[in-house]
Amino acid sequence: MLNDPRSHGLWEMTAPQPPVTPKLEGDVTADVVIVGGGYTGLSAALHLAEAGVDVRLLEATEIGFGGAGRNVGLINAGMWVMPDDFPKELGDRYGERALDFLGNGPLVVRDLIRKHNIDCELETNGTLHCAVGAEGMKELEERARQWQKRGADVSMLDAAETERRIGTKAYSGALLDMRAGTLQPLAYARGLAHAAVKAGAKLHTKSAVTATSETNGRHVVETATGRVTANWVIVATDAYSTGPWAVLRREQVHLPYFNIATKPLGANLRQTVLPNSEGCWDTKEILSSFRMDKAGRLVFGSVGALSGMGLSIHRNWTRRSLHRIFPQLGEIEFDAEWHGKIGMTDNALPRFHKFGRNVVGFSGYNGRGISPGTNFGHMLARHVLGEVSEADLPLPLTDPKEPGMRPMKEAYYELGAQIAHFAGERF
Repeated sequence: MLNDPRSHGLWEMTAPQPPVTPKLEGDVTADVVIVGGGYTGLSAALHLAEAGVDVRLLEATEIGFGGAGRNVGLINAGMWVMPDDFPKELGDRYGERALDFLGNGPLVVRDLIRKHNIDCELETNGTLHCAVGAEGMKELEERARQWQKRGADVSMLDAAETERRIGTKAYSGALLDMRAGTLQPLAYARGLAHAAVKAGAKLHTKSAVTATSETNGRHVVETATGRVTANWVIVATDAYSTGPWAVLRREQVHLPYFNIATKPLGANLRQTVLPNSEGCWDTKEILSSFRMDKAGRLVFGSVGALSGMGLSIHRNWTRRSLHRIFPQLGEIEFDAEWHGKIGMTDNALPRFHKFGRNVVGFSGYNGRGISPGTNFGHMLARHVLGEVSEADLPLPLTDPKEPGMRPMKEAYYELGAQIAHFAGERF
């Protein structure tokens, strides 16, 4: 997008085309205006339009331009936070409610994809959280125990079974989560957009919001070329927020993340490397993630930005890492490379905010946006429709709060990733 092959990489190369979404022009009215064309905004638009609501969605660039079109494509259940820690962070009233909502989220995503026949390479064979060493195994065993006592379909695999499923001896074991899976993230976003348009929603791209106000009890949301007057505003801009709701960007520490895709693997290699197409990531502090796309490309990612010195450092580290984990690959050629930003909140949990009367939004998905984004968008639609009260939402109401030393932390993450990847996998 924007003539930058490293913004969306493989996903833009292989996703179906989006619907036609003209720029907002002139003055219009609606029941609800949604700001942001990622999973949250598109899901809210779809569900509101299906309920007969007159809805307009404004996206600054293109559908799926932010994290929705750049992530690795893991449909994860829950968050990074251990299940037992949810009540500690959110209180007894919201802790288990939020955990249940997030834990079952991937199953809702599957149903939505099937309902609307979205072509997004959906795989439902689960994900594998891979243990690095004894400490990694201990961490995953405890995570599995906490999920299992809540009835979740998760299990621990030993080293031999992990090797059989992934095709490597690199891990001590893995946590298999059968609720989860993978998809082509930009294709999914565009599929939601098509479904929303079909349901009657009006989507506008290249329509960045420049100002908001309230007149005669209704909200006026302005762009450079038009404005929408509506009863409700849903803010769904998350880590890429600018303009009137830039506070959402400031509330999150940006963690750079990149992905590099190999050329399609041959049939023999496909039988030994992720033959069941599970999505994977490991327990390292600077983690790695990998999965297979429909054409047999191995998509490998980690912390870092593919710009400046980082481009060659992270690219070379990826080649060394793949040789170590999958020595059977031999000479490795790449098809695409891209990067983006993960917005991290200070407790690694999402937030619910009100920015005024009938101005609401969820944000802060901490690198797990597919399932939470989709489901929180649906929940916002239900809230606007009066089906779910504020007190019955999965998260408590909080005020945006900027973390201390945010710019310093962001610089540290990128520099730290470069140093670690420059030295890593050399021996």
